[in-house]
Amino acid sequence: MASALPSPSALSSIASSAAVTVAKPPPKPFLKPHHRPLSTTLAAAAAAAAVLLSAAPAPSFADPMFNLYYGTAASAANYGGYGGNADKKATAEYTYEVPEGWKERLVSKVEKGTNGTDSEFYNPKKRSEREYLTFLAGFRSLAPVDAVLSNLALSDVGLQDQIATADEVRSQERKDDNGQLYYAYEIEGAGSHSLISVTCARNKLYAHFVTAPNLDWGRDQDMLRHLHDSFKTVDPSSSIKLQVEVKPAIATASFNLSIQKFWS
Repeated sequence: MASALPSPSALSSIASSAAVTVAKPPPKPFLKPHHRPLSTTLAAAAAAAAVLLSAAPAPSFADPMFNLYYGTAASAANYGGYGGNADKKATAEYTYEVPEGWKERLVSKVEKGTNGTDSEFYNPKKRSEREYLTFLAGFRSLAPVDAVLSNLALSDVGLQDQIATADEVRSQERKDDNGQLYYAYEIEGAGSHSLISVTCARNKLYAHFVTAPNLDWGRDQDMLRHLHDSFKTVDPSSSIKLQVEVKPAIATASFNLSIQKFWS
């Protein structure tokens, strides 16, 4: 018995039901580019720079170099030692530090004999920024603190003017590790600033001065205070010990030279 074939209309309905409809993807939305305001961009850049700067270590500046000066406080008659070849370190009566690059001003015998200036150094870039020492013989001990400053001004016209026009003059007393007494003065003048340290030893009065114009003082204050604090007198016993240690070495060298000449 033959089977009946489906009609064309039935085939059409079956095909339409079996067909798969493929949907097209929806169109991508148009995105308008977003630009940050200029102020926001600058603020972000500034914040990033601040973070970088805070993380970086602050620049460090090396302390200026200093040289130690040995002063002999010799009288005008013995100025320069025997032939100018005396060993200053072996005969030093005081020391103070001098900045690297400062120049020494040669003190004349007349100046040494009149106001007792023994040594002086100055900044070659600003000659009025200087450091110097004066001494006077015949002082066993310090007078009252106010009297000492007045007596120093008697032989220094510049110091007289500075004190007369000073906005403030401060003074204090201190003692070193050996118990030696020092007077420290600070004078804020109208045009310059000075630090003075005074003490007595070996029957002499030593006065160490550090002075600079006010503009230079504001720039170099830390360094100038360091110079002021560096001044001290040399213990006489240490000088004697040094000379005793040097002389046997010289004697031994002379003896060896004599032996060599004898056998040659």
